[in-house]
Amino acid sequence: MNKSLKRRLIQFGEYMISGGAYFWTGYLVFFLCYNPKFLGLNLWWSKLFSNIIGWTVNYLLQRYWVFRNPKLRGHFAETSGRYIFITLVDFVLDYLIVAGLKSLGLTPYLGQFVSSAFFTGWNYVWYRFWVFPEKYNTKKKAKPGLKHSHRSVIATRR
Repeated sequence: MNKSLKRRLIQFGEYMISGGAYFWTGYLVFFLCYNPKFLGLNLWWSKLFSNIIGWTVNYLLQRYWVFRNPKLRGHFAETSGRYIFITLVDFVLDYLIVAGLKSLGLTPYLGQFVSSAFFTGWNYVWYRFWVFPEKYNTKKKAKPGLKHSHRSVIATRR
């Protein structure tokens, strides 16, 4: 087995462990929120609260363990923005999956498992290639006129 394949397999194993931490943390919060014996919130609020807790755990593990990369330093805004974007897309899709399965008679407690099976592959691809890529374009494009205005400031100071 070559080094690159070994690293990818280890990374995927770490991804699965992190995903498990996200899932079980979120599932516990969902159970407490949705269950009428505890908070008894509706599906929307239960999913929202459980995902916020799970997303926080997930981001920290994915960014700083699974996809750890010194080249991501200085790109907090980009990785966070991308993570938030894909997470919001995930939230809508997840809610539609769980709500759709509920309308078919499957309890949301089990719908969570079905939904997570979909997101296991979906998110790995997004995280690996877009949210936490191995290489970021480190050359920032200057805003139009920035160089010129910078030179003008220097010229006027002389």
